[in-house]
Amino acid sequence: MLREAGGEGGGKLKERIVIPAEDGNGLNARLSEHFGRAPYFIIVELEDGNISNVQAVPNESEHFGGFGRPPDRILQFRPNAVITYGMGPRALSIFQEARVAVLKANADTVKDVVEAYRQDKLEELTEGCRHAHHR
Repeated sequence: MLREAGGEGGGKLKERIVIPAEDGNGLNARLSEHFGRAPYFIIVELEDGNISNVQAVPNESEHFGGFGRPPDRILQFRPNAVITYGMGPRALSIFQEARVAVLKANADTVKDVVEAYRQDKLEELTEGCRHAHHR
């Protein structure tokens, strides 16, 4: 469903996952409780199901004095999926319109969440959170 074969590199299966995190410690980073206010986004690239690259990107959206909404920033990386504990309805809608899967995190570290993703153990997030900071 999420996985599409890449056009380059001998037809290898390539995927890109974005995970909001509290720190920039790559696979050891702890997931952020709040998607849009996460200090970092960890970008994990998989090739044929194996981790091929991990990058920590600071959240430079309007929530941190930068420009744009967090979903717009993430879409620049062309992810196949976003894995998070939850997000507001507006952010969820933006990802759904862009055909990016939004999956519920079931662990505390990026490494554990990626492993759950690889084992197809994550559920789709179908409703946005309605906290005071979400509109």
